[in-house]
Amino acid sequence: MHQGIAFRTAYLIAGSSSDAEEAAHDAFVKAFGALGRFRRGEPFRPWLLAIVANEARNRRRSAGRRHALALRAAEEIRPGDAAPSPEAAVLGREQRGVLLEAVNRLSEEHRLVVACRYFLDLSEAETASVKSRLARALERLREEVPAHD
Repeated sequence: MHQGIAFRTAYLIAGSSSDAEEAAHDAFVKAFGALGRFRRGEPFRPWLLAIVANEARNRRRSAGRRHALALRAAEEIRPGDAAPSPEAAVLGREQRGVLLEAVNRLSEEHRLVVACRYFLDLSEAETASVKSRLARALERLREEVPAHD
């Protein structure tokens, strides 16, 4: 049920598919072992994704890599979307590229909160604990990326 979002979260942090798979797997094992410490009534997914994020960070740190953020989820076309015109597709790719470059220039803290809210589609409730950081990160992005009319 949570495998897809766990992988995407780990991928955003680790930067490679193999590291993301291993981090997500290790996180599920750790979460299972820590179920007794999970507070009943609290949302499960943010708790699990915090474990996933920690595992991915540890994996990236131990490997000493600093990969650029590759937001593959943002590149995917969702089922039911209409095919854009060739011109719109090129413009969309260019705008997406500018936005992704700006996201990559954010601090890790800001990059992760933006990714969790918008690229992983976590709800505001699930990101409530990071709402002020999200506001600061979005302000930085507005400064970096000019508005398109």
